Amino acid sequence: MTKDEIVGLITGKLTSERANIEAQWQNPEDTPTRHFVIDGLLPENIAHAIYDAFPKSADGFYSRESFREKKRTSAKIEQYDPILGAITFAFQDPETVKLVADIVQFDRIEPDPSLYAGGLSMMFEGDFLNPHIDNSHDASRDRYRRLNLLYYVTPDWEMSNGGNFELWDADCKVPKTLVSKFNRLVVMETNKDSWHSVSPVTVPGPRCCVSNYFFSEISPDNSDYFHVTSFTGRPEEHAKRAIGAVDNALRNTVSKLLGFGRGKDEARK
Repeated sequence: MTKDEIVGLITGKLTSERANIEAQWQNPEDTPTRHFVIDGLLPENIAHAIYDAFPKSADGFYSRESFREKKRTSAKIEQYDPILGAITFAFQDPETVKLVADIVQFDRIEPDPSLYAGGLSMMFEGDFLNPHIDNSHDASRDRYRRLNLLYYVTPDWEMSNGGNFELWDADCKVPKTLVSKFNRLVVMETNKDSWHSVSPVTVPGPRCCVSNYFFSEISPDNSDYFHVTSFTGRPEEHAKRAIGAVDNALRNTVSKLLGFGRGKDEARK
């Protein structure tokens, strides 16, 4: 399966679901963050082939582990089965980008071939991602991060497995949970208030996901701003909330002064 063939499948599905996507995007439920969900994005045999192409362990993946998160990612797409590159860059194809941008009515949207903070993700039992807002910019700080595209490919993934995507209300008190369901695409907007997370995985896993971000020179609210990826705790995690506020302020200050953003070295060159 080539990238161009996958592009045709993705754009065909998005076009057929356009009215549904626009309705979801324009009227988000239980969260202020605009988003849409498409199930059955690709024929199941292709989605299974993508999952089967993921490595059997996270050896070689970059591991993050702190009070903020525990996850494993890789932007080194060339090291793996070609179908993983095909699906990753099918989302970045001009035809796909143009269609998504047109549906959500965003201007001057561009993909990120460097896969800064994107690429392949594997999460295992105990892995999690606390509520956070994404880094506001790309690695060079020339463009604002505007859209997050997440494509899940682990078969038979259920709510009880954990590892599910969560979109929060403005106070990060109540989440809207979207199961990381097999062959499901989730697209969300990214801005100063788009708090999201991944619930702790409760099974050995892996929960496999292909991630992409789209950027634009245009700010989400037409203001000039910058912030690092900023975390808080879950509603019951009072200590993490307090620590997170201090941690976010410190990392933001250091990043502004040094011009250094975390994860830059993990991106493709």
